[in-house]
Amino acid sequence: MFLALGALVLAVGGWFVWQIGPRNVWGILWYDTRREGDLRVGDAAPDLELLALDGQTLRLHERIGEQPLVLVFGSFT
Repeated sequence: MFLALGALVLAVGGWFVWQIGPRNVWGILWYDTRREGDLRVGDAAPDLELLALDGQTLRLHERIGEQPLVLVFGSFT
């Protein structure tokens, strides 16, 4: 019984990794460092360091200065 359940869990996990790709799974596990509840409405956004496609690092604060910023995450596909 437990062996069959374990095999089913492994099969579903393997299918999930195959569907989204092993690099994406590694990214989810390694880079997801969210903390719930730190920011409130009206708080300044934390400074972020982003890696551009050309290999340079960009800091959020250097790009926007004191201007308001709205980030929209979504998919148009």
